[in-house]
Amino acid sequence: MYLGLLGGYEWVILVGAAIVLFGGSKIRDVARGLGAAKKEFQVGQAEAEVAAERARAQARAQAEAEAAAQQSVTPTPPATPPAATPPPQPNS
Repeated sequence: MYLGLLGGYEWVILVGAAIVLFGGSKIRDVARGLGAAKKEFQVGQAEAEVAAERARAQARAQAEAEAAAQQSVTPTPPATPPAATPPPQPNS
């Protein structure tokens, strides 16, 4: 919330105070840890995208197979046609 209110000199003072309080080696370790966490997050995100694409392809293939099965089923004609009634005879 307040980070947007800090200008250039305030950031320099803040970073300088952090170096004095924690030492350069601790800040390097924190930065290294943040970099490793970012890389691990990107790897996990890429794996999730691959898994999602694989699931979409599998669902698409299943839907296509079901559609093909629906089209291959043809109705069978009745075994015997219905009995035809002769036309009425005129009375003469």
